[in-house]
Amino acid sequence: MTAIPVLPEAQLAPLKRAYADARAAKLRQGALFAAALVLAILVAGRVAEVDLARMGANIGGFFSYFSRIFVFDSGSGALQGQPVFVDIREWFWGFRKWLRLLGDTLLIAYVGTIIGATLGFLLCFSATRNLVSNPWARGLAKRMLEFCRTVPEIVFALIFVIAFGLGPLPGVLALAIHTLGTLGKQFSEVVENIDMKPVEGAIASGGSWVQMVRFAVVPQVLSNFLSYMLLRFEINVRGASIMGFVGAGGIGQDLIEAIRKFYYTDVSAILLMIIATVMLVDMLSANLRHRILGREERR
Repeated sequence: MTAIPVLPEAQLAPLKRAYADARAAKLRQGALFAAALVLAILVAGRVAEVDLARMGANIGGFFSYFSRIFVFDSGSGALQGQPVFVDIREWFWGFRKWLRLLGDTLLIAYVGTIIGATLGFLLCFSATRNLVSNPWARGLAKRMLEFCRTVPEIVFALIFVIAFGLGPLPGVLALAIHTLGTLGKQFSEVVENIDMKPVEGAIASGGSWVQMVRFAVVPQVLSNFLSYMLLRFEINVRGASIMGFVGAGGIGQDLIEAIRKFYYTDVSAILLMIIATVMLVDMLSANLRHRILGREERR
């Protein structure tokens, strides 16, 4: 067993002072960062007119709304004032209609995801630094993707409702454009991290740019693309649920109507159906994504 050498105090003192100075500098940096963060929160709250006193005074209304949507209202006859759980059939009186609208919502999300993912797939390769050397062509593709994902889906849906009228079509187009922007960006980042040796081999053998992408790039990124597409489908199901707020089809139309007309039990029934559907889609798509990524890792 060897003894640990102890430095003389004359050599140890400068080391202790250096450690203390470094620790004090770290603490000062941490305090400055915390002060800047608090200041930014206060400024943001001031600009956004966040009134904590008003929030505190009205927080009861928020919770009372949720307690109200689970109790039959005055128009329910003998059930007035009873919890909704005492008569499930009366609570979900519009089950078939809402189920059909949920089916429309899923189809809007599905078609919007497929169209957006296809366009994002075609455009993403032009936005990558390792495949496109022309900065103008690359910049144009990136700016287009930024525009598509910067504008919220609900704004696109409003524009398309004005252009094409009420119905699922504006919802599909809005989700497709936003999906094009987000998936195109994610796809391009995946492509920028590929192994370039197969690309160099394809170019050296005389392959065209399209052939290089087809045989050297796509096999490396396809599983990641599918995983991102499934994740985007989950997000689009949630997005499609509110497209009906602006008349773009789906279950959102009945939900906003129930909220505006104070049909409290209808609000809770529709919300529960939406939550159950989104959870089911989340579980199925997460399972699929893990299978795809797991199979890729086993190769």
